[in-house]
Amino acid sequence: MISAQKMNVAARAAVGESERKASRKGTYVIGAIVLLIVAFLLFRLLGGSKKEEAPPPPRPVSVAKVITKDVPLYLDEIGTCAANESVQVQAQVAGQIVSRDFKDGADIKKGDILFTIDKRPYQAALDSAKADDMLAQSNLKRQMELRAKGVTASQDLDTAKANAMRTSAAVEAAKVNLDYCTIRSPIDGRAGLRQIDVGNTVSPGSGGAVLVQIDNLDPIYTDFTVAEPDLPLVRKYLNGPNLKVLTDAEDDGFAAQEGRLYFIANTVQPGTGTIQARGTTPNPKHQLWPSQFVHVRLILDVVKDAKLVPSGAVQIGEKGPYLFVVKNDSTLDLRQVTVGQKQDGDLTVVTKGVEPGERVVTLGQLQLAPGQKVAVKTTGQPAPNDRESASAAP
Repeated sequence: MISAQKMNVAARAAVGESERKASRKGTYVIGAIVLLIVAFLLFRLLGGSKKEEAPPPPRPVSVAKVITKDVPLYLDEIGTCAANESVQVQAQVAGQIVSRDFKDGADIKKGDILFTIDKRPYQAALDSAKADDMLAQSNLKRQMELRAKGVTASQDLDTAKANAMRTSAAVEAAKVNLDYCTIRSPIDGRAGLRQIDVGNTVSPGSGGAVLVQIDNLDPIYTDFTVAEPDLPLVRKYLNGPNLKVLTDAEDDGFAAQEGRLYFIANTVQPGTGTIQARGTTPNPKHQLWPSQFVHVRLILDVVKDAKLVPSGAVQIGEKGPYLFVVKNDSTLDLRQVTVGQKQDGDLTVVTKGVEPGERVVTLGQLQLAPGQKVAVKTTGQPAPNDRESASAAP
């Protein structure tokens, strides 16, 4: 009995010892794992950091030099053309049209015959007037001879003189009416479409029909308006030596025609806030046409030695216009600039911010920044993303 109890006590002691050994072993394993994790983290922090990345290559850009050139100071407007002279031809005597002596749309010279009215009634009237005048002149001569002999009264002589004057005037009037039977062009110009044909009867005066319209196209007028805010600038150069008008019809194949300012109104049009103006332009080839819409450039003056850059070089940021200048070490300098008018050839005037000869970026401004190094591309090689606007605004 006593021996069995001793054996149980010994067994429980052995089991407890085994459990204590297992617990200590687990503690050791967990500690080892924690040490490994700590060592791994220390390795990553102290010895496993990445190497610094290499800087990006210089960004390719296209550049152009700032140039100087004499450029115009101008106002661009929309206008229409008008004939220099325009005449609506009408008959001055009544009668039947017996001939037409021009073609519709033909160029006409002053004095050219356009229509002929039947002359027979007017020729007969002239012949009758001449006969009356002949008799009156003979009677006057007879009265003067009798008066010289003192055998007639002075009243008879006065009557003879009056009759002679009356018949002479009738002859002249008949000649004028006969001449009016031949309708001639009163001006040089271009004939329009005839409004009456041979065989029709016409009447004189304002109530008569318009036979044809003649328009003088050389020179031609250019009518346009100037906005009221631009009036002080126009007045400043109104009598200047460089004041002129350029008239250009769109897509007509002709260069803009140079003319002069002929007229500017002395009042502002109510409701529109504009001032009427008119230029006169040589038009020998008839490239400009009445009532045609045209682009009008009123050149006020010439700016000497203006600084010009390609328009694509100028960007717009929060502080206004700016551009990038490439320095001698191929790094960028951001310049705030003051710009003027755009000029032909896709150039823009820069009045402040750059100097002649400096190189400005024209293509490839996307993601550029001051101080950044760039690679200037050879002319003709398009820069990447050249259609995108620069995102690095000052």
